[in-house]
Amino acid sequence: YGAGLHFFNPVPVMKLVEIVKSKDTSEDTIQFLKDFTKNLPKTPITCSDTPGFVVNRLLVPYMMESIRLFEKGGATKEDIDTGMKLGAGYPMGPFELADFVGLDTLKYIVDGWHKEQPDVQIFEPSKLVDKLVSEGKLGKKSGEGFYIYKNKV
Repeated sequence: YGAGLHFFNPVPVMKLVEIVKSKDTSEDTIQFLKDFTKNLPKTPITCSDTPGFVVNRLLVPYMMESIRLFEKGGATKEDIDTGMKLGAGYPMGPFELADFVGLDTLKYIVDGWHKEQPDVQIFEPSKLVDKLVSEGKLGKKSGEGFYIYKNKV
């Protein structure tokens, strides 16, 4: 039975690969994929086939909750980014990360999760993200998102 590999961008730089298994995936298949990813060399983690797997299942709600905090006036996006970098040790804040990922990508993920599980509050779409995407403000790749960038990606 099959399994999937989820690589992170940029692939040459990011060291992690998620091995995504189904309830029918054999241990031999998992071991083969672990050995394969270690030879790349990457570090594998294993998870079930669930929305977002491990990293994005935690990361996307983190970004969305940061956006909700900003929308409600709890803090500026700059202070939230600084707080998470200096207080939590993250390499970029959630708004910087959202702009890096692409607001259209973030919207696509959240909209899909919300459609599948409309009663889950952390999957609730953001009006601000929707507005920015509708204006073509997609983050670094368009030159503007939550922040303005001189050089597009």
